[in-house]
Amino acid sequence: MSARKEALAVLTACRLRGAWADAALGAHLKGLSPADAGLCSRIVYGVIQNETLLDFYLSQFCSQKLDHLQPPLADVLRIGAYQILFLDRVPDSAAVHTSVELARDAGRGQASGLVNAVLRRLCREKEALPAIPDRDEARYLSIRYSHPKWLVKRLLVLLGREGAEAFLADSNSQPPAAAQVNTCRCSAEDAARALEEEGVRVERHLWLPDCLLLEGTGDLERLRAFRNGMIYIQDPAARLTALAAALQPGNRVLDVCAAPGGKSFAAAVAMGDRGEIVSCDLHENKLKRIQEGAARLGLCSIRAEAADGRVFREEWRDAFDVVLVDAPCSGLGILRKKPDIRRKKADDLFPLPVVQSAILENAARYVRPGGALLYSTCTILPEENEEVTEAFLGTHPAFSRETFTLPGPIGRVEGQTTLWPHLHGTDGFYICRMTRRV
Repeated sequence: MSARKEALAVLTACRLRGAWADAALGAHLKGLSPADAGLCSRIVYGVIQNETLLDFYLSQFCSQKLDHLQPPLADVLRIGAYQILFLDRVPDSAAVHTSVELARDAGRGQASGLVNAVLRRLCREKEALPAIPDRDEARYLSIRYSHPKWLVKRLLVLLGREGAEAFLADSNSQPPAAAQVNTCRCSAEDAARALEEEGVRVERHLWLPDCLLLEGTGDLERLRAFRNGMIYIQDPAARLTALAAALQPGNRVLDVCAAPGGKSFAAAVAMGDRGEIVSCDLHENKLKRIQEGAARLGLCSIRAEAADGRVFREEWRDAFDVVLVDAPCSGLGILRKKPDIRRKKADDLFPLPVVQSAILENAARYVRPGGALLYSTCTILPEENEEVTEAFLGTHPAFSRETFTLPGPIGRVEGQTTLWPHLHGTDGFYICRMTRRV
């Protein structure tokens, strides 16, 4: 097996079968050396993150339209072009040669000459590439950063040109893995020491306590610190939801859309594992992941249970001190980690606020008087965030937004906040805390 051959297999699975890159990679990295696994992942994510830009340049040098080429030739060309334009450590000659071999291995030997010619011309002209047309601001940014034009237009309205471009550039970056320390089991110092002993590069997060930023982890699940339950992987933005909830030992908590369990783990750690957390999901296989994660971390307060967030459970009425609703959403705040999300169309988003509102409406009935209702998403669009909570509060006078404080540059929050990757160094995320008065 080779890194490039496995990368092509992953891209083919994503394109033809609708697979998610991270899931497909998991199956194809087995058997590769750590170096090849790293190169394979880099190529897959790099091609998806930069696909529109790569296609723009390739189309300048290819006599045929890319979408008219027989599969998987377009992806073979993208793999070669990505290495030539973005990977300084890969010689151009190696990028060309291995791409020609990929075409032959894929049964497209008759097209190897086209692959060779296109990529060699790209090598010759990469220092003076054709300019991207810039008369249409949205189209220019869409090509330059390989995001759908509909999203670019939305970002320009929300953030202006400078902010939109900063967000798009950040979405093409590769953030370090964020590990939250299981302080029920060890200190941040102990976790950092254990990770460094296994060759992981560790930095303390600048403003979030007990958060470590990791590089050079390889397969995280092989690390003793992970297997021994010293850490769990979670972006700082998701961890902040538990902080916004102001959880206390002994609380009874319902995590309505819990899988894969990160917020339940954060809640349990914040409570010192004293209290009760009911972690729900609709699918049994996802419940198993929550149970396995809680067992690895040694957290006894978590109980996983199958439940549909839109279907009322009478036995849970007025029963919880805190209800967490991390609603299903477009995921546009995690583009840097799931670059294939950018392939979504605007029409895919229309049904989401209806589902989000239904879950929030149902979950509110589980909050006891005086309790807290936390609504969050990993997206940045107002129609999935502020507009959902505004509509809910308009029809539920017993609830109101409540001020809370988060660490670092966020500080005091007047009931709701949107975190932005290019401003806060977190995933794009929305958090709203509401209190039930009566």
